[in-house]
Amino acid sequence: MNLNSRGWNFLGAFICYQLLVTALYFQYVDGLEPCPLCIFQRVVVAVMGIILLLNAIHNPAISSISNRIYQILGLLTAIAGIGISGRHVYLQSLPEGEAPACGAPLDYMMDVLPFMEVLQTVLTGAGECAKISWRFWGISMPGWMLIIFIIAALVFGFRLFKAFQQPKPL
Repeated sequence: MNLNSRGWNFLGAFICYQLLVTALYFQYVDGLEPCPLCIFQRVVVAVMGIILLLNAIHNPAISSISNRIYQILGLLTAIAGIGISGRHVYLQSLPEGEAPACGAPLDYMMDVLPFMEVLQTVLTGAGECAKISWRFWGISMPGWMLIIFIIAALVFGFRLFKAFQQPKPL
């Protein structure tokens, strides 16, 4: 079974698409407003989906440099997702009084602050990120995203390992 095939990449891109559709469903149908960390997780899922889609369209050989680049970009994206969702799960695990105070809305911060300052502010967390508004099997949405990002990192890591294991094309 070749996990680097075009079909697996399209499947991964479709899963990312479905995760984004699900997030929009929860936002616009169920009325769950996303916190800044949720929005950053959506961005990571979108970037991962684009990487998988480009890899599927390009369909490079397993041991080619371009395939290795796709796998490295995918792995770095998944690791970023692990960091963001891990921070989110940590904030949700804090006792109620220990969560950081809520800050300004993300769209306002993006308008008035430099991007790196917005990123630093969001990653330190806000009170709204500590609120758990949905669970499935006792796991919150950021918990599920952490699981998904860990699986994605393992898949990208395995694919990268396989890409370096194959002989180089002539």
